[in-house]
Amino acid sequence: MKKLILIRHAKSSWKFDVTDHQRPLKKRGKNDAKLIGKRLRKLGITADKIICSDAKRTQMTAAIILDELEIKNTDFSLDHALYDFEGTHVFESIIATNAEIDTLMVFGHNYALTALANTLGDQVIDNIPTAGVVIIEFANKRWSSISVGKTLLTLFPKELR
Repeated sequence: MKKLILIRHAKSSWKFDVTDHQRPLKKRGKNDAKLIGKRLRKLGITADKIICSDAKRTQMTAAIILDELEIKNTDFSLDHALYDFEGTHVFESIIATNAEIDTLMVFGHNYALTALANTLGDQVIDNIPTAGVVIIEFANKRWSSISVGKTLLTLFPKELR
């Protein structure tokens, strides 16, 4: 069994004169990421490997959530290919994951994550909101052979406020 945890970056700020890639989180984004991290910890969520877009807002989201989850020594990497809004590069990164990894956590962007959740999961999700989480489980031994799995959980910040 393989478990995929898709997490969209939290709400970012447009207040600063920076490129899209360098946009930080706004206060609401930081608070939402903390709420999500706390709930995921209560649910016992963990990961064998974590991949994250190298955009500032995804890195900040990952840092907050992983701190709440108390995940410190898990295989973590930044990947510019995950700065993808369509989903092709994110999917390629997922299926390239080593078969020894059972639970993969991906921090990324929309529309890519919503498209992947709808392609890979068995529930239709209109939109993964900022700091939203979708967990999908696959009855496969290798990431390279995943197709449609079972959507186990959707968790959105508005449900926790």
